[in-house]
Amino acid sequence: MSEDFYRIRRLPPYVFAEVNTLKQAARARGDDIIDFGMGNPDQPPAPHILAKMQEAIQNPRAHRYSSSRGIPGLRKALAAYYDRRFNVDLDPEREVIVTLGSKEGLANLAQAISSPGDTILVPNPSYPIHAFGFIIAGAALRYLPSAQTGAAFFEQLKRTVEHAVPKPIAIVINYPSNPTADVVDLDFYGQIVDFCRHHGIYVLSDLAYAEVYFDGNPPPSVLEIPGAKDIAVEFTSMSKTYNMPGWRVGFAAGNPDLIAALGRVKSYLDYGAFTPIQVAATAALNGPQDCVEEMRQLYAGRRDILVHGLRSAGWDCPLPPATMFVWAPIPPAFRDMGAIGFTKALLAEADVAVSPGVGFGEHGEGFVRLGLVENSQRIRQAVRNIRGFLQHYHAVGDLAVAS
Repeated sequence: MSEDFYRIRRLPPYVFAEVNTLKQAARARGDDIIDFGMGNPDQPPAPHILAKMQEAIQNPRAHRYSSSRGIPGLRKALAAYYDRRFNVDLDPEREVIVTLGSKEGLANLAQAISSPGDTILVPNPSYPIHAFGFIIAGAALRYLPSAQTGAAFFEQLKRTVEHAVPKPIAIVINYPSNPTADVVDLDFYGQIVDFCRHHGIYVLSDLAYAEVYFDGNPPPSVLEIPGAKDIAVEFTSMSKTYNMPGWRVGFAAGNPDLIAALGRVKSYLDYGAFTPIQVAATAALNGPQDCVEEMRQLYAGRRDILVHGLRSAGWDCPLPPATMFVWAPIPPAFRDMGAIGFTKALLAEADVAVSPGVGFGEHGEGFVRLGLVENSQRIRQAVRNIRGFLQHYHAVGDLAVAS
């Protein structure tokens, strides 16, 4: 009967579900699966963050309902972060709100600003909530190729807006990108802001991987562009930067009208994150940042082991400049299998789990995403398993027989 529900009907079958079922079955058989499938940090938060959490939880008043907008200290800490990191001035009262992770924040904003029939521009491939948050809200989508960031992107953007009926109300951008790991510069954001201000389109930026970069060039914020706050809001997260994914703390910052709309919806949906979590998140933003550099070094080391290992095994993968993911094209001999077929083969034959690129949109076909969430020893083992897999099967027909 659930298929009769309008919003459920708009959601396609979850692409990752079949792979997750196979992964669970393999583990039930006792197979040692090396899992690169989910971007789930495997390290704990820094000791000073945990200590502040333990301290805050002892306060008897901390167990009451919290604030849906976020405690004042945390909103001020996020504003201070934007000031020192991006030289962007934010009003903690009007231009900052705390969310239950950036994913929930994006979904709640979709509910706040869109209605059935509205058109939203979203990247493809992209993190699923970028599209499905608006699909759940009833909006119509127009896709933009997230792998393009230069003149071709803006030409596609121009054509899409000219031919979209009705005119798009918002565009979602995500750099550094999940899943492709692409990055952009301030010139790109400047063109986005100029174009969207001219056409009256809101800009919704997902900057969850702002601190996960490896080339010495910190990714910029769209809010650095003069006038961006007139049309833009940006989502950030504690999950990857401070190894706090299960704590569910994120932020939206920027345009006060969008922040107010998000706050209005949130006031009906949640009472905010558990207060001690918000207190610890404040300590993370305001405290020593050595742990952030350690996080970058950890992922950089894992990235190098994985990419160089796969290249030596005959799988040509690009070296991502940012994020905790490798976006890898399927080796030519196996492309006819498609992303899901190749993912299944890796799981069955190499005991390695990855995410099929098509799960991030149809333009992700031909790719798989590998998360840097296993330790170096496990990554080396995965490379050995994959090398054996690639050497054993030289043609798609052999794989078809094996599967």
